[in-house]
Amino acid sequence: MANCTHDCSTCSSACNTRSKQSFIKPLGKGSHVRRGIAVASGKGGVGKSLTASLLAVRASAKGYRTALLDADVTGPSIPKMFGVHELATGEENAIRPVLAKGGIKLMSMNCLLEHEDDPVVWRGSLIAGACLQFWTDVVWGDVDIMFIDMPPGTGDVPLSVFQSIPLSGIVVVTTPQDLVETIVGKAVKMANLMNVPILGLVENMSYLKCPGCGREIELFGRSKAEELGKKFGVPATARMPLDPSLASLADEGRIAEADTDPLAEIFLQVEHSREIEDRLG
Repeated sequence: MANCTHDCSTCSSACNTRSKQSFIKPLGKGSHVRRGIAVASGKGGVGKSLTASLLAVRASAKGYRTALLDADVTGPSIPKMFGVHELATGEENAIRPVLAKGGIKLMSMNCLLEHEDDPVVWRGSLIAGACLQFWTDVVWGDVDIMFIDMPPGTGDVPLSVFQSIPLSGIVVVTTPQDLVETIVGKAVKMANLMNVPILGLVENMSYLKCPGCGREIELFGRSKAEELGKKFGVPATARMPLDPSLASLADEGRIAEADTDPLAEIFLQVEHSREIEDRLG
């Protein structure tokens, strides 16, 4: 390939000369994760953190040992949604995750900052390094399903996560605006480049249910979830409503009390996804 630096760790191209070297980072001693599920999008502000949190709540309620890795280092929001305000603890070479409601193990940059509103003003390489340390240096213990709330876009940090953390699948989150097809296409193509299967497509803020008559009002345009699912070969799609009560639960740190039924079909795909051992094999 033209202008090739021969450093495959900085490139997502699947060229013929690509090195077969694996960049997968091992978990620390005492940790075992069976499935890693990334929740991602081609842009920010579509509800990745909400979707990751709701999927984790559903997994925990079904008896799975569940973890949430907040890879959105500069915009962490998951701790607040679960009402978690304490700092993570640890030893010299290991960090212990914070326990959220339902026994969900959680690690986020906000679990390390002295003040929750302190900004993380770092360059991309440092942010990517922090994400990978959440994977390698945290004592996760035995985890059946880990959901990874990805940073937005398809740049340096998402690339590092895709290359370095073995994933069983990815859930793509979007909204119903006209530009959605391009956004979904970017996320799907990145996953395909990294050989990670797409498990589902979640269309957030898909509609508002009228409290009087129950009619679904599509405030942001016609839903495109089903047609995009067919176009990109996504096994399952889900439509999440614009729900003020859900927003209130998130703001109040009570997301564990939310209804996760809209994501039932997506979670079935998570349950049937390949284990990490299969992906590494």
